[in-house]
Amino acid sequence: MTYLLHGTTLALAWFLALNAALSFGVIALARFARRSDALLTLRLLPAALSILFVAIVFIPSYWKFEPREFVEGFDLTLTLVAAAAAVVLARALARGAASWWRAAARTRAWTRIAEPIAFDIGIPAFRVDAPQPVLALVGIVRSRLIVTRGLVEALTPEELAASIAHELGHHRAWDNLKRLAMGAAPDVLGWTPAAHRLESAWAAAAEHAADAGESIASNRAARLALASALVKVARLMPPPAPIAEPISTLVGGGEIAARVHCLIDDAAPRHSAPRSPLARRAALAAAAAASLALVYAPLLATVHRATEVLVNRLP
Repeated sequence: MTYLLHGTTLALAWFLALNAALSFGVIALARFARRSDALLTLRLLPAALSILFVAIVFIPSYWKFEPREFVEGFDLTLTLVAAAAAVVLARALARGAASWWRAAARTRAWTRIAEPIAFDIGIPAFRVDAPQPVLALVGIVRSRLIVTRGLVEALTPEELAASIAHELGHHRAWDNLKRLAMGAAPDVLGWTPAAHRLESAWAAAAEHAADAGESIASNRAARLALASALVKVARLMPPPAPIAEPISTLVGGGEIAARVHCLIDDAAPRHSAPRSPLARRAALAAAAAASLALVYAPLLATVHRATEVLVNRLP
């Protein structure tokens, strides 16, 4: 039991140390990111890399090299660092659970008073008898489109079709899952203003990416219809601040003026974020796995030696 507790303490300490270092690195790089994929990568990088390091490097290293018959005592500094890491993890879990619960509660409130509406868009759609102009994509695994009577009445058929195409762009990009992942990311970055800036910038970039979907970007009439819809909705209801819940709305990312300008500007670029071919992704993954396999055994030994040095030098 002492062996496992000591390993858990060291794992938490490694997680926090690497997480903090990566978080400060992200803060320095955040101002250079513009595209939604780059912003998302930076926001999730500290949590993802620190968890992967502990899972595939530190734990195997500890299991292989740490003697079970003799385990060091629990140093006060190490224990405090591990406790701080546990707080970071617990806070992230609570944030993610609260975000999921709020989104689920909002979805239940909408669907309880909604009726199905036939849009033939590949996902279920529901109309809510409410005067507010709201169009929202809810859910992650089972996505649904929510549209209010106020929006249907305010928009022309062309504007409504373009608005729905915009929300389908969020659906194809899994933006609701990305929102939830950012809200539940266990990292030191989440305690800094930089996290909010990255999430807000990602929300704005995600809106522009959804505006640049294939069915909109290549069709000038659809672009103008979406621009008109944005202006109408913004006039009827001021755009809210980006929400942390895993829900995508028509005006949820803000920057209405910038989005309208891009839509009506014929000289603006008309392409969505480039997608790497599946074969290229597989090749990169295979190369990364092969490189890791070559250095894995020496890496485990190095991490164990570094752990021993750090533990012995802690005050």
